[in-house]
Amino acid sequence: MQPRQGIIETFSTFVQFDADRFSVWVTDSKLQRSIKNCLQQYPQQTSDHFWVLYWYKIWQIEASPLAVGHISAYLQEVCYWVARKIALNFSSQFSIADCFQIAISCIYKILKNFNPEYSTSLKSYAEFAFERFLKDSLRVGKEADICTDWALLHKISRKRLVNSLNHAGFNSQIINNYVLAWECFRELYTSESQTIRQLGKPDTRTWEAITQLYNRQSLSKLTPETLEKWLSTCAKAVREFLYPKFVSVDAPISGQESGNLLDTLPADLPTSLITEIIAQEEARTRQTQQIQLNQALMDALAALDIQAQQLLQAYYQQNLTQQQIAEKLEIKQYSVSRRLSSIKRLLLTTLTQWSQDNLHISPTSVVVDAVSKSLDEWLTNYYRTS
Repeated sequence: MQPRQGIIETFSTFVQFDADRFSVWVTDSKLQRSIKNCLQQYPQQTSDHFWVLYWYKIWQIEASPLAVGHISAYLQEVCYWVARKIALNFSSQFSIADCFQIAISCIYKILKNFNPEYSTSLKSYAEFAFERFLKDSLRVGKEADICTDWALLHKISRKRLVNSLNHAGFNSQIINNYVLAWECFRELYTSESQTIRQLGKPDTRTWEAITQLYNRQSLSKLTPETLEKWLSTCAKAVREFLYPKFVSVDAPISGQESGNLLDTLPADLPTSLITEIIAQEEARTRQTQQIQLNQALMDALAALDIQAQQLLQAYYQQNLTQQQIAEKLEIKQYSVSRRLSSIKRLLLTTLTQWSQDNLHISPTSVVVDAVSKSLDEWLTNYYRTS
């Protein structure tokens, strides 16, 4: 697989397979225009971490399909490698392309469960989620493949049935009716002569018993034919839930000769959200820089000789006068001022060098003067809180 280059490709291209092998990266024109527009407005933002966080926040606010499209493009590579590993190692009839389609379908689950405050990398989280979801889907799908409808209804849980019916779009009243029918079916229909996987359709007497039980519990007057139809619908819903159909964002809009789903989505950037993310990134950067600066100064203090450290503690922590410091350390009073100035110059050199190396600030006289004042404030705060 050829790696993608740059932000535009990362957020606008998708894997295309040829005979179950990676073929090329296919560009989605709508997503390409969208990410280009983003970069034109904010050319300084060249980190994929920044943009995936941006689209994740867009999705959180308005569940935007455009945001899902960009994040899906971003996760194509990690999804491909997970799908390839599972297809080659997992004993199943599914190809790499099949596994890829199954895995990428859980993108909404990934977005729902991902928390950037706890997981620093969406890609790492998605790799774990893709693998877990794919293994579970293949295991359940394998069971469903070799089961009859009636065996499948015996094997599924109530929760999976309800989720399947919800996914199929049934309202709560119909779901309640179907679930009760399923419960009656499970209670009365088993087979001693067949394995569950090969369980066949109930006979007429069993259908009548299931219907009578349902009618007693629901105070209804349904026929066995209605119950059979309902349970067949349940089985169909479960299979479709286990094997979702994939609709490309490039799919044409029904009833229109041109255009696709993404063409209906706005590409304008919410400026306030961009500003918020930039502010968050800048705040994190400042926090990191502050931590690094504190460490550099503390390392410089630790490297001082014992007398220099005692002198700073007496001056900044104990607020002693120069005369009191001289008496305490048994040195000449005039040397206290000289020694303090020498220590500050050493620390000031450390601080200006760090600023030049990490912040690219040239040590002009104005800068040095400002840094000197900041150093004095830092020493005062450091020793008072020690």
